[in-house]
Amino acid sequence: MPGVRWTGTGRAELSPQLDNHQLSRLVDTNDEWIVTRTGIRTRRLVAAGQGLTDLAVQAAQQALDAAGFTPLDVELLILATSTPDDLFGSASLVQERLGAKRAVAFDLTAACSGFVFGAVTAAQFIRTGAYGTTLVIGADVLSRWVDWQDRRTCILFGDGAGAVVLNPGVTDHLLGFELQNDGSQNACLTLAYQGEDRPLIDELTIPAGTYQPIFMNGQEVYKFAVRRVPDVIEKALFRAGLTSEQVDHFVLHQANQRILDAVAEKLGVPPARMLSNLAHYGNTSAASIPLMLDEAVRDGRVQPGQTLVLAGFGAGLTLGALVCRWG
Repeated sequence: MPGVRWTGTGRAELSPQLDNHQLSRLVDTNDEWIVTRTGIRTRRLVAAGQGLTDLAVQAAQQALDAAGFTPLDVELLILATSTPDDLFGSASLVQERLGAKRAVAFDLTAACSGFVFGAVTAAQFIRTGAYGTTLVIGADVLSRWVDWQDRRTCILFGDGAGAVVLNPGVTDHLLGFELQNDGSQNACLTLAYQGEDRPLIDELTIPAGTYQPIFMNGQEVYKFAVRRVPDVIEKALFRAGLTSEQVDHFVLHQANQRILDAVAEKLGVPPARMLSNLAHYGNTSAASIPLMLDEAVRDGRVQPGQTLVLAGFGAGLTLGALVCRWG
């Protein structure tokens, strides 16, 4: 049975930025208040006329270039997103625009844990021999669904896309994983549909409406992450037969710097091994882990043969962690 290799990363380059000083003109806040509570200084936003598909294609092509493959080499494409351009899904359009004509493509929704869920899903297809070269893309355009007058949420979120190429290998570099859900806390973080009953014909009525802006109970999400993320990481490490001391880098969902610091403390690892680019991107949901990974690979912090933990947590509530050897 083939193993799974990690062979290339990429990300979309977004130029429009919204910093904390600009945000203070939209809502009652300031740079010090935001940085102290979140660690975020600026976030990237899609340009006018740009969509999620554009970001996903750009990240995917970069990852393929880094791995030395072409779109025609791709056999499976998984798009982890909660904000598709089309509610029916955007993976097929990404496949077409990328030119990955041989690939089967589908969307996967697990919010901020989406990239981890997508990578684990892809690994199962590779391990069974069903598919070879695989693209896992994490992309979200949360700016579409932010209430820019709600300072509890508008300070947090940005747009982005990142991608990783996985390939079959002689040895398996996905060493262990753990995925979990807690639907009892679903109401803590939602992008919910809200409809009103409207008469259709005779006695029939149907609900009609749209999705509401992002709602988050920040305190509950913080407590959930600090309590449950170290546990899910330790379970993934146990399955890999490793300890946290043997991990070179932790690449967690970039939600809040205080969460990253608290998880590092609970695991007993130095802050330097808990990678962070949150200050420059904000919370990009499913994009945050591959964005951070691509940055660290390209600047040389992540080297072939190093052991990594990738962990996501967020709406659902969902959480998951995987342990891998890079390269």
